[in-house]
Amino acid sequence: MAISRKQEERALTKPERELVSKSRHPAVQELADKELSSLSKLVRERRDKARDEVQRRRREIRGKAAPKGTEAATSADGNKAKLEVLAAAMQRLNAERTRREQMAAQLSQAELSRHALELKRKSHDDDGAPFNTRHAHRGMRKVTSDRAKDLVRPMELGRLRKASSVSQAKRDSR
Repeated sequence: MAISRKQEERALTKPERELVSKSRHPAVQELADKELSSLSKLVRERRDKARDEVQRRRREIRGKAAPKGTEAATSADGNKAKLEVLAAAMQRLNAERTRREQMAAQLSQAELSRHALELKRKSHDDDGAPFNTRHAHRGMRKVTSDRAKDLVRPMELGRLRKASSVSQAKRDSR
């Protein structure tokens, strides 16, 4: 379920709100790669801290752990909301990092393709024919097979196989 901005403001502290706001669309694209990695590191630390707090409170509620304060926790709702908000921010940051990596890979692939084309053009001799290729001048040629042709029709093979299986079945039923 989506969390409204009002619920987010109630669940987060002011520095956490600033981190989460930087993870949203227009702001996250303006960040440099180094800033993006540092932001994701900070958000990840806050998310992990909130996750640990939620787990601790759940254990207190069930009676599995000693209370941290004077009384045991009765609810983990506030920290759970904080955890959800920070986890969503982390997902947005990871998606942005993946998007940037894919863009960089596409750009590098285009550069590699241009370089390969340039090398291919340089590899031609003076007469225009590429060096040592099977497709020079006449195109690729079919390589004939050395296997002997099978003279038995496939239908005959199937008929014999079926006949032998029928006769074997008759022998087995005796």
